[in-house]
Amino acid sequence: MGHMKWKRLAYGLLIITLLPLCVAILLDRWVSWKTSPYIYENIADLPVRQVGVVLGTAKYVRNKTINQFYQYRIQGALNAYNSDKVSYLLLSGDNAQMSYNEPVTMRRDLIKNGVSPDDIVLDYAGFRTLDSIVRTRKVFDTNDFTIITQRFHCERALFIAMHMGIQAQCYAVSSPKHMQMVRIREIVARVGAIVDLYILKRQPRFLGPQVSIPDIPVIPEDAQTYPAVSAEQMIELESRLEAERAKSEKATEAENTATQASPVIESPEPATNSTQPDN
Repeated sequence: MGHMKWKRLAYGLLIITLLPLCVAILLDRWVSWKTSPYIYENIADLPVRQVGVVLGTAKYVRNKTINQFYQYRIQGALNAYNSDKVSYLLLSGDNAQMSYNEPVTMRRDLIKNGVSPDDIVLDYAGFRTLDSIVRTRKVFDTNDFTIITQRFHCERALFIAMHMGIQAQCYAVSSPKHMQMVRIREIVARVGAIVDLYILKRQPRFLGPQVSIPDIPVIPEDAQTYPAVSAEQMIELESRLEAERAKSEKATEAENTATQASPVIESPEPATNSTQPDN
């Protein structure tokens, strides 16, 4: 009798352990299946869009070697830009620490490889994939854009976009070898994303004023870029630029009004003489 009791307990523990795992794997497969039609691995097949959103990651790993995920994303951004598949690159990443700034690092490397600074836009508040995708739509006023990252990340990013009613596609760049642990973490991340979207209804940590692409305000030369610019500083800067733009437009309008209100004074006609002056 005692043996049967322990056996039932063991079976119960096994079911309790395996059930969440099976659910997580099924959700993972569902995300992949749902987003598959919008992912492109061949640059020639990638439809043209105005904006390419490069999702940030650290440039270096712990032993100070180049992070291959970063390297492949930068190369993918260059491929899309140089192939005229995108006209602007929105670099979205983490900027939470004074010594860690993903958007600025990506910008520096892209400019070094020939991308025009005028075609690069920085999103300093892309702390998570959800933040990056939603901010692209709500802050940068961009819909139907191209996400640039690895395929496993493409699937989660597109799943978030589809749930939020955002049109997007993804250019899936190469992935490093030996990704077993990364893939396991991605299953957990997808479950977390589903919880965020369907249960917690999460939104980005920061939104701020809307700044359309390519209508990006000129950043003053004295604007802080390093150490890292906080999201609050970006909002303050954007507000200041908006106030200056409104002041300039008001002054122009007042000048035009004054010009229209001024009476037109006709020049008197010269007197007519029959005798012409000597040449």
